[in-house]
Amino acid sequence: MKVLIKTGTAFALCSFALSSLFAVASASPVPGWRGYARDAHHAAGAPAASQPINAIHWRTPVDLNPQYAGAELLAHYGSPVITASNTIVVPVKTGATDGFRVEARKAATGSLVWSFASDYTLPPHDWTPSFNPSLTYQNRLYFPGAGGKLFYRDNPDTAQQTVRAAVFYGLKNYLAAKTVYDGAVRINTPVTTDSQGNVFFGFVVLGSTPLNLQSGLARIGADGRGSWISASSAASDGAVTQVGMNCAPAVSWDLKTVYVAVTGNSTGYLVALDASTLQTKSEVVLKDPASGNLAHISGDSTASPTIGSDGDVYYGVLESSFGAHNDRGWLLHFDSTLAHAKIPGSFGWDDTASLVPTRMVPSYGGGSPYLLMTKYNNYAGIGTGDGQNKIAILDPDATEADPISGIPVMKEVITKLGITPDAGHPGGVREWCINTAVVDRFTSAVLANSEDGYLYRWNTAANTFSQRIQLTSGVAESYTPTLIGPDGQVYAINNAVLFAIGR
Repeated sequence: MKVLIKTGTAFALCSFALSSLFAVASASPVPGWRGYARDAHHAAGAPAASQPINAIHWRTPVDLNPQYAGAELLAHYGSPVITASNTIVVPVKTGATDGFRVEARKAATGSLVWSFASDYTLPPHDWTPSFNPSLTYQNRLYFPGAGGKLFYRDNPDTAQQTVRAAVFYGLKNYLAAKTVYDGAVRINTPVTTDSQGNVFFGFVVLGSTPLNLQSGLARIGADGRGSWISASSAASDGAVTQVGMNCAPAVSWDLKTVYVAVTGNSTGYLVALDASTLQTKSEVVLKDPASGNLAHISGDSTASPTIGSDGDVYYGVLESSFGAHNDRGWLLHFDSTLAHAKIPGSFGWDDTASLVPTRMVPSYGGGSPYLLMTKYNNYAGIGTGDGQNKIAILDPDATEADPISGIPVMKEVITKLGITPDAGHPGGVREWCINTAVVDRFTSAVLANSEDGYLYRWNTAANTFSQRIQLTSGVAESYTPTLIGPDGQVYAINNAVLFAIGR
């Protein structure tokens, strides 16, 4: 039986009426960058034409105490968000193993407007998970706190503003056993907000709570009502234990369905839930398309569903047997009902595909309504991996033979090999270190970050790197987002620092 609990008023720490707190300002301008992969569909499209990447305007750390594993930085950093008025809100890790705050800065100069320290604590993990804020169309900023609560403020552009709290299982319940909930309930995914102001996120429960919460997916509606469904109930499988670590929920274009991965013992399902009630609409077991065995869902991944403009759903997994596909994994592909598996992509394990308008690639002559941009590393020393690390634009509706497994996979439209040799792997080049790349349809470009320390502009019309700028000397690191603000300024994270780049 599905576990679904609805509470009444989920917001407080203020004396305003519920109706005033959750009024939807439909005339508000659309934010420049709302969250992970920009929007609730994870399309990662630029809000404006990107500036030339000629100069670093300013920089600020996103980790005040980065922890290196030898020469590698195994930490995922959350995506900043940018308001329509061009205030950038940056998530910052403050401690060695925990501690987070958000900093609002003027995007033009990087000067600090305000900051707020969250009491959020990380769930159990291997690689450090991401701490992700999200911004609604109505200019409300949400970010994670302890006990599964969200902090929020209604105008992140101003220095003076009250920060309030939202709790999906009810604020009164939380305050009645605050210590218990703070210790037991941890948000474990980015926060996703849809265009109506509804909020979705995954959480894990580490011990008993008065309400008998179970790990699952939470929703806080634009009206302030909270609800949740356990991960096991969402999949109708008692072996499922949680929403996938770092898996940002994705919402369909008609706002009726929310998609997320749920896991147990490193395998699991992609589920489609009613975006209003969280009742399960459908689910599909995630399988390796080459072996037919259960795919591996890594807790070190940030792969999240992407929703195509036709409603198709894309989600990245690892292959069932380590190294069998050179540790590239697969980009699984389903119709909107999840009933029909379609052509997979040949990379996916820690990547969220970005949508590319077909006109950005003039040489394309196929019939797909859009293309997909993805990382396309081929890791040296794993399986038959040769270190020829690329980025790629793929046709989701056409096939070619996968060079590793031989099965039909999405056809490469254009690819681009990295240019910096990898001294540790002769013949190879440095990896691309993006988990979501920004697509600039205005200038026919993709902005992508590399472990060689450079940010690249990939001109998709000419299939050339038309620009690059050095950010750092390079580091082997977990994958990071790139994004563009409403003024065209470009942002990338490299070696625990956020860089603002432009003309």
